[in-house]
Amino acid sequence: MVPLYKRILSYLAPHSRLIFVAIVATAIFAVLDATVYVLLIPFMETLFVRGLTASTPVDSGMARLLDATVYRWVDVGGNPLSAIGSIIVLILLVFAAKNLFHFLRVYLLARAEQGFNRDVRNSVYSRLVDLDLGFFGRVRTGQIVSRLTTEVEQVRTLVISEFSSVVSAMLEFSAALVAMLLISWKLTTAAFLVIPAAMVFWGPLVKVLRRRDRRVQHLGGEVNAHILETLSGIRLVKSASAESRERERFEKLTGDYFYQFMRAEFTRALAAPVTEMLAATGTVVLLWYGARLVIEGDVTGAQFVGFLGLSMKLYSPVKRIAKFPATAQPGLVAAERIFEFLDAPVEIRDSPEAASLKSIEREISFENVSFSYRDGDPAIDRVSFCVPKASMLALVGPSGSGKSTIVDLLGRFFEVADGRITIDGIDIRSIRLADLRALIGIVSQETVLFHDTVFANIAYGSTDTEQRSIEAAARAAHAHEFICGLPNGYKTFVGERGFQLSGGQRQRIAIARALLRDPPILILDEATSALDTGSERVIQGAIKKLVDGRTVFVIAHRLSTVQSADQILVMDKGRIVGRGTHASLVAESGLYRQLYELQFQDTGISGNL
Repeated sequence: MVPLYKRILSYLAPHSRLIFVAIVATAIFAVLDATVYVLLIPFMETLFVRGLTASTPVDSGMARLLDATVYRWVDVGGNPLSAIGSIIVLILLVFAAKNLFHFLRVYLLARAEQGFNRDVRNSVYSRLVDLDLGFFGRVRTGQIVSRLTTEVEQVRTLVISEFSSVVSAMLEFSAALVAMLLISWKLTTAAFLVIPAAMVFWGPLVKVLRRRDRRVQHLGGEVNAHILETLSGIRLVKSASAESRERERFEKLTGDYFYQFMRAEFTRALAAPVTEMLAATGTVVLLWYGARLVIEGDVTGAQFVGFLGLSMKLYSPVKRIAKFPATAQPGLVAAERIFEFLDAPVEIRDSPEAASLKSIEREISFENVSFSYRDGDPAIDRVSFCVPKASMLALVGPSGSGKSTIVDLLGRFFEVADGRITIDGIDIRSIRLADLRALIGIVSQETVLFHDTVFANIAYGSTDTEQRSIEAAARAAHAHEFICGLPNGYKTFVGERGFQLSGGQRQRIAIARALLRDPPILILDEATSALDTGSERVIQGAIKKLVDGRTVFVIAHRLSTVQSADQILVMDKGRIVGRGTHASLVAESGLYRQLYELQFQDTGISGNL
């Protein structure tokens, strides 16, 4: 068994008991289903033979079986109407029992398939949240969403719906086959002439279908990715009047998807007509040969009618089994793509010797640190500096100079390539990730809020969820007043990404969240750059309370926000090109002075602000 199938089956193992009972119910259903057709034999014999004319008995397994069962209960040699009534009652009882077991198997399989669906989706989601940020830079969001939604459903369809259909077909086939053999092995042999042809026909299509289905899956993910990108950037689309361009791009994607989908479906659609034609050919052969056996006295007319019913029933499971390799392809391709995610390496994890660290006592140090996002120019090149406890370090420089990368490396969102980062002399790679990140609070320009209540967004990531603590953090962040003015106060839902709040309100909630967590290390990443002057003044008041007593990293383009920093690092092309205080850097003729003059020379604002 190939690893792909083993891995799929590993997710079925917890639900094996339900599946086993469902298979037993399916087996009983199959036997009862075949019994309905077998009961046509005594019905026909009572109506046309035993009740009206003399019969010439034919010795067969089916005749002996009926003598030992049905004919013990039904007197077919007596009153024909009474016998037929008894047989009809028996048929109704068999139908009732058959449908009871049909209900049981459908319900149990539904429980198993939804449990399977839940487990696979939870595994994929759990893996995704463990992966490092580099993975999300390489894989489009739409492809990720497609794995969690469409493709998980396709695997479920394969494993439960398609597979259970094949198991059911095999059991129905077996039950019908046994009954047919009991009637006549000669007729059964004739009926099987069409089955090898159907199987051979599907063989060459399987490889073609898998290749085409993989392409369809990929394009489906691209369609999802484009939709998500458009929705997340809808303001830009409208402000740039780019609706027509986005329509064209989307229509091209959906056109490609349509073309590839139809290529796969063209191949798959050959199943029905070819299989039907093969079945029709087999039926014609069977009618001719069966009529001959009846005339020669090998089978009775009633047995032949029952056999025809069983043979018609036989072709349906044969078709399902023959088509399974083709219909399974979308699910197998989806499984391969899902397991690609599950196999994606978690590059940043705790080492076996990782120790706990709950506070910072002395300093944070970068020692000759280098890092590159990909092969080529380093994003950080041999950077060294030290940040004493309870001091403020500002990182300034043009976009792409490496400022945000430095703080990402501190939180181990990416791993350093060379050098090391230490806290109190301990390499951060030797500290438990949960402890390291618990030491760090981040307030960024792009505030992240979830579609939840104000209360839940402030409490996010904190173990303290007392109302009193939440309100105290909100007051310190200058947010309590506006929160109380919301329709439901702290229970107000903020909307997706907090869009029901203003930028300043979102930022104050983020600050309240950081205050509640009370981290010893604080990162302010352009925390006020997107705000108007009035909102910025309110936020600055909240930030003053937030930074008090903490070790602070400030990333800013506005030099007015970093002038009070204890140390300023000037970054350019991944290197430190200047360091000092605001006053000392302005006094030098370096990059910081150039940036300062560009921002303040036309405003008349002095460097003492």
